[in-house]
Parts: sequence; C-alpha cells; structure tokens
Amino acid sequence: MPVPGYDPEDLDRLLLDRLGDREPADVLDEAALRRYEAGADLVDVLDEGTVRELLSRSKSDRE
Repeated sequence: MPVPGYDPEDLDRLLLDRLGDREPADVLDEAALRRYEAGADLVDVLDEGTVRELLSRSKSDRE
C-alpha cells in the first residue's frame, strides 16, 4: 500500500519503530502474520487504520 509522503523502502523500518515495545504479532491477525513472516512488507499486511495510527505517533507518544 503506497503511503504519500513516505519512502517505500523506509516505511517498514519506520512502522516497526513506531510499534515500540509491541511485536508485529501483537497487531496482526494470523493470516497477516503468516504473510509478513513469508516476506510481505509490514505496510501491506497492516490494516489502513493501524498504519495511520502508527505514522501519526511522535517519539514522545511511544516512550
């Protein structure tokens, strides 16, 4: 899923960072987790609402 204003190559790293202490398994259902573990990009397996929520977080929100 393309996200305007974000470099696609950096987006997964950014989303993982924004998860903070959580793991992808904490926010993905079983099917999405299997796709992610098989090599799909995190941005492609997260639902749009979760992507927006993670991208809207500042560093202070995660600490």
